[in-house]
Amino acid sequence: MKNLEKTFQNVQAASRQLSLLSEAKINKILDDLAMAAIKYTPEILDANQEDLDRMDPSDPKYDRLKLSEERLENIAEDLINVAKLDTPLGTVLAEKKLPNGLELQKISVPIGVIGIIYESRPNVTFDVFSLCLKTGNALVLKGGSDAHASNTLILEVIHSVLKKNKITTDIVALLPADREATKELLQAVGYVDVIIPRGSQGLIDFVRNNSKVPVIETGAGIVHTYFDRSANLEKGTAIICNAKTRRVSVCNALDCLLLDKSRLDDLPTIAKPLAEKGVTIFADTAAFGALSGKYPEDLLQPAEESHFGTEFLSLHMAIKSVDGLDAALEHIARYSSKHSEAIIAEDEKTIAHFLRAVDAAAVYANASTAFTDGAQFGLGAEIGISTQKLHARGPMALEEMTSYKWVIRGNGQVRP
Repeated sequence: MKNLEKTFQNVQAASRQLSLLSEAKINKILDDLAMAAIKYTPEILDANQEDLDRMDPSDPKYDRLKLSEERLENIAEDLINVAKLDTPLGTVLAEKKLPNGLELQKISVPIGVIGIIYESRPNVTFDVFSLCLKTGNALVLKGGSDAHASNTLILEVIHSVLKKNKITTDIVALLPADREATKELLQAVGYVDVIIPRGSQGLIDFVRNNSKVPVIETGAGIVHTYFDRSANLEKGTAIICNAKTRRVSVCNALDCLLLDKSRLDDLPTIAKPLAEKGVTIFADTAAFGALSGKYPEDLLQPAEESHFGTEFLSLHMAIKSVDGLDAALEHIARYSSKHSEAIIAEDEKTIAHFLRAVDAAAVYANASTAFTDGAQFGLGAEIGISTQKLHARGPMALEEMTSYKWVIRGNGQVRP
């Protein structure tokens, strides 16, 4: 802790001051930051271009890294939306009065200091700051080297807004982009209360395997959609295209289509919009046969085992033909990252069975998995999509950034 211990100490001390901020003050800071994001758009985009110039545009991370005027406008809108949300702090989650007269309340409180380790996505800097500020949490950011210029400029904007509002800038710190800083953050026991990694499966695995600080896993999404024998063709075709192509570099994008064998004749129709978007398909034997001569030859390849269980983050998709619902469920259980899974079907019993049986943070019936997003769920921005089961699952927004404590009021009671 020789290099960063002082930073961790400052953030921890600042976290205690956050409890003194009124909800009105917090909301003003967020509104001011939304305006600043628009005001400093040219400077932010210049810094972002510096990062983009160092990355190959064919890299799947390129789209995640890229900012634009439109994306910054959306970020500003999300900041305003978070400001409008009710604070979860101080909520009485449960209360009771014991026979001895003690009055107990279970009350929501901040977690404390949150560490975020993330790759490529500078929008995360805005998102997590807004959620942590709204929930009274201080923040230690560890971005990747590929987005360091963007993150540094965005943090300068955040700090300028905090100074304008006479709030210590220590409530949010950005660590150096090197690996040593990551290692120090993972060892920051006593300073950081929880670490949340956002990025590739490799990053998540590294954080989980090396952190002494508790970890909430988010990010990696190996997403399936099952097209059942009862599915509506027109509805399903639109859902599949949207889930795959709306934005390929995000964790809720479709990776593998599971197609009931009885619907193989419909596969060329299902795949037509994908061809128009330039999607490369890795098809198993039956699906390959159904598409041969009916899908662009340069975009159709035989599937290998490695294509199943892969998060592509690109215009690539696997197709697996299955013999009914049970086979689809078995495939999902084997390859899913427990992020988002979907079924397209009209038979209600089949839908109900799927929704009960699939173990994932978000399970859909007849809708695109692209909706797995805190803002789309009406939660404002999000920290990430938790794929684990302890503390939080699915989009991590305001409520998921709190813990609780028991408050006990008495009048001289002592325990016999």
